[in-house]
Amino acid sequence: MDLKRVVVTGLGALTPLGKTVDEYWQSLTNGVSGCDFIQQFDVSKFKTRFACEVKDFDPTQYLDRKESRKMDRYCQFALVASDEAVKDAGISKENVNPDRVGVIFASGIGGLITFQEEVINFASGDGTPRFNPFFIPKMILDIAAGQISMRYGFRGPNYAVVSACASSTNAIIDAFDTIRLNKADIIITGGSEAVISAAGLGGFNAMKALSERNDDPKSASRPFDKDRDGFVMGEGSGVLILESLEHALARGAKIYCEIAGGGATADAYHITAPHPEGLGANNVMHVALQDARMSPEDIDYINVHGTSTPLGDIAETKAILNVFGNYAYDLNISSTKSMTGHCLGAAGALEALACILAVTRDVIPPTINHFTDDPELDPKLNFTFNKAQYRRVDAALSNTFGFGGHNASVILKKYVP
Repeated sequence: MDLKRVVVTGLGALTPLGKTVDEYWQSLTNGVSGCDFIQQFDVSKFKTRFACEVKDFDPTQYLDRKESRKMDRYCQFALVASDEAVKDAGISKENVNPDRVGVIFASGIGGLITFQEEVINFASGDGTPRFNPFFIPKMILDIAAGQISMRYGFRGPNYAVVSACASSTNAIIDAFDTIRLNKADIIITGGSEAVISAAGLGGFNAMKALSERNDDPKSASRPFDKDRDGFVMGEGSGVLILESLEHALARGAKIYCEIAGGGATADAYHITAPHPEGLGANNVMHVALQDARMSPEDIDYINVHGTSTPLGDIAETKAILNVFGNYAYDLNISSTKSMTGHCLGAAGALEALACILAVTRDVIPPTINHFTDDPELDPKLNFTFNKAQYRRVDAALSNTFGFGGHNASVILKKYVP
């Protein structure tokens, strides 16, 4: 079957490191931590009191006040980042067929803040069921895709993807497949997450998944460091405009890079822990390379899942060594979660965006907060510790893995006409 080539023509970001793509990238390459003490609610009684929040976010600066009140914070993030991406891509009613433009968007959890607020309000009342009429549409995790389509009048394929922390990578892969199978010309894709709340923080604390480094929050997310003690919660949204090469050229669009391939696998092992030998991670990178018709030697940079958990970082490193062999020592590897925290369902989109900019600008963002080598990790691997590195990046691979054993990898490469 003659598959369409798929390129990236627009980017949008709302992150703990900045509210635009340029701000996000500048902070990444400068090694800036987005972590600080939580401002959204009282955390004095929690084991962890910090996170990577989107700072000073006022939805009414971007959205109609009345409409914004009908949306959960995660959905507001999605619309703001989508606005930047659509504008960046130069999409207008005059140069696209709205029936051929779709939205495939992701969230790992959706409107948890809305759910928490409504349940608390009900529980603190007299038992009379008084709920916000927008409770359900604010909460459901497919509503961001629906809201984006309504905002622009796009009537193509429209749905949500959820696979925990792999969600937005899976959304990108679905968008890629939809276009290369000629079922759409353009897909707005990515993910959004906003669960820094009592329920979110308390739930992850109960799992013992989070760092508790309250004495030094900015260095708490330390992937591959010997003293890592769990991940740091993040929030935000990343959006990519995917488009068939044929359509992009016809309308004179700017092209960032090309989507080469993607893969998805399952660990089939444990509800939260990775396979200790990185089996699912190993398999998903193989599948992505096979789909892209590329060899391991074609990859220059891996943006790893790298959450800063004791088990996860080791398992992923084992998988990389298994897939790439001795060539692994020629790769640059980095975890941008050291700066953004773990943005859960939005992580894949934000990290794919980092890969796209690495490919287009030939810069590798660092893994910050490295202080002590871990003897269980191969010291010959280049984790791009603490400072950005400059090298030609023809292709980058982005890994995301989620609770439930979900694994997804996507490969992005320089566009060559």
